[in-house]
Amino acid sequence: MVEQESREQLRERVVEAALPHIAFDGWTMAALRAGAAAAGLDEREAAVLFPRGPMEAIDVHMALADRWMIEDVSALEPAPSGAAATVRAALRARLERNAPHREAIRRAAARLSLPHNAPLALRSLYRTVDAIWLLADDRSTDFSYYTKRATLAGIYAAVLQVWLNDRSEELEATWTFMDRRLEDVANIARARARLKRCGERLPRFRAFSPRFR
Repeated sequence: MVEQESREQLRERVVEAALPHIAFDGWTMAALRAGAAAAGLDEREAAVLFPRGPMEAIDVHMALADRWMIEDVSALEPAPSGAAATVRAALRARLERNAPHREAIRRAAARLSLPHNAPLALRSLYRTVDAIWLLADDRSTDFSYYTKRATLAGIYAAVLQVWLNDRSEELEATWTFMDRRLEDVANIARARARLKRCGERLPRFRAFSPRFR
């Protein structure tokens, strides 16, 4: 192996080089060996870099996609203004960067949908939505920390399914669906905030009835 590169860098390089092969061969050791050869390594290094097999490579790719997303959003000029705009920009950046590898991602999603791969699927999904909220400068520590991530996880999973099957020009169907889902969540959040403000202005029952004292 190249001494100057860390093991993780080599794994990322092999996975990235393997993506065109994965589109045809699936997430297999054969595809990873082809990726190693394309990355300038001995193809036998694939087994050393991914001792737990293709699922380990899928995890590396998802982490790599998170890093690409962070880099792409951080480089935007002007930067997105506000949390909602940042979340939208992050989702779009992630899908646009991965557009050439949609078939490889489709195959990864199929493997992650199997029951025994559920822990990896949930862990990687959480890592992605957490990265998006951190990009949006979310520093919440109360219960909203979890609700925001759970809500975004549902949105991202739904948008991903539309994206995987989108044949519209320039993925317009995906962006329309994504904007609609994000707006629905924003409307719910605004409605909850209004109800909370109204509730704070209403008199408490305890002030009028001994029964509630």
